Amino acid sequence: MNPDPDPTLLSAIELGQAIAAGRFSAHETASAFLERIATIDPALNAVIETNPAAPGIAEARDAALAQGAQPGRLHGVPVILKANIDTADDMATSAGSLALADHQALTDAQLVRRLRDEGAVLLAKANLSEWANFRSTAAIDGWSSLGGQTGNAYQPSRSPSGSSSGSAVAVAARLAPLAVGTETDGSIVCPAGVNGVVGIKPTAGLVRRDGIVPIAASQDTAGPMARNVRDAALLLDVMAGPATSRAASAPARRLEQADLAGVRIGVVRDCDVPAEVEDAFEAAAQALARLGAKRLDPVLVGVDEGLREAARQVLLFEFKDGLNRYLAEHRTGFSSLAELIEYNAAQAETVMPCFGQELFLAAQATAGLEVPEYRTALAGSVMAMRNLVGRAFEAHGLDALLAPVNVPAGGVGSSSLAAVGGYPSVAVPWTLVDDLPIAVAFVGRPLAEQLLIDIATRFEEERGEFPPPLLEPKSR
Repeated sequence: MNPDPDPTLLSAIELGQAIAAGRFSAHETASAFLERIATIDPALNAVIETNPAAPGIAEARDAALAQGAQPGRLHGVPVILKANIDTADDMATSAGSLALADHQALTDAQLVRRLRDEGAVLLAKANLSEWANFRSTAAIDGWSSLGGQTGNAYQPSRSPSGSSSGSAVAVAARLAPLAVGTETDGSIVCPAGVNGVVGIKPTAGLVRRDGIVPIAASQDTAGPMARNVRDAALLLDVMAGPATSRAASAPARRLEQADLAGVRIGVVRDCDVPAEVEDAFEAAAQALARLGAKRLDPVLVGVDEGLREAARQVLLFEFKDGLNRYLAEHRTGFSSLAELIEYNAAQAETVMPCFGQELFLAAQATAGLEVPEYRTALAGSVMAMRNLVGRAFEAHGLDALLAPVNVPAGGVGSSSLAAVGGYPSVAVPWTLVDDLPIAVAFVGRPLAEQLLIDIATRFEEERGEFPPPLLEPKSR
């Protein structure tokens, strides 16, 4: 008799071990998760489409194992991908837009090839905030013209945050043990925090960006989501692949001890959060101190509106350039941002029923990456943020920053500390406030993912099991 009656209850690492040991087949695992999507997801709308090839992929994984093949690190483990990531299969890379509803990529993104090489079963594409929340200043988190509205995993009527809304909700609801999101500024860590899962925003450039519908080359990255830190770390390791020359020149630091003795953590205090979230954040800082961390408090990074405005300008410049390049390299039916703007205007009733395309229009009005205005904005945002955050690390001799991630069902803007400068960040759920998850983030120096993962793992163990969402099946 199978001692593990429900594979959806297992972590990704446990599930991989169970499949390798023959306690589950990859096929019955994929079937269990597809059945859960069919019964649970109608109430959440996290999945934009399932992969019709998933059962066949799982059967092939089982056949390879039966023939004595060495299993990969994700052998038979289902993974859900955000719908702005290229897969060379029957699933669309739509970015949630009706304009790209029929766009099927001819080649996998490199991160997808690595997932396949390690034996993952690509189960589905996740809904997202359309165009990764970069069409309108009034965009609705978790809504897309193709996929509709994704609901919060804990309270479906509340915001799931964005833009990797579906990826976070899918993991929280056990529709898959692992999911991939993408982030330009907050789009992994915020929905992870809001939906009570772990999200890792890697150092910019650690995970290759090819095959991802872009916003900004200076900030875009894909990253993992999982229900615990170790699972997320495994997925990141697979996605990143072999160490780059840059990583090799900065060897990863690890924690050898079981606690945080000697680790210096700066507590970021210039984030505006309500009293109940401030209390939760303070309790998280105290938990780190109990683990032996040296608490440097307060740390004031000092991000001002001038930097934030420069960062917005960089996104506009880089979005037009990057999207036009993506469209030129893919057979989407559109050759430029200008054509997408025309399509949206012509199909406004179905594509833009709730908000417009102000960001598309503002990006289209930019003059290219060769103009002085772009270089000035880049210096005033990316370089300025690196200087501010780097100064905080140096002034206090820090190993990591601790920052609040979210209020109930919404972000607090702290994600910019890591996102704009390209630093890594690990979001870990801490507690519930008003029955909704609240998370904290550990921000580190470039390529310090391993140290952040070790810190986050100790923190997660101190926290204990996090309360899962209470989900009721709902028929289609």
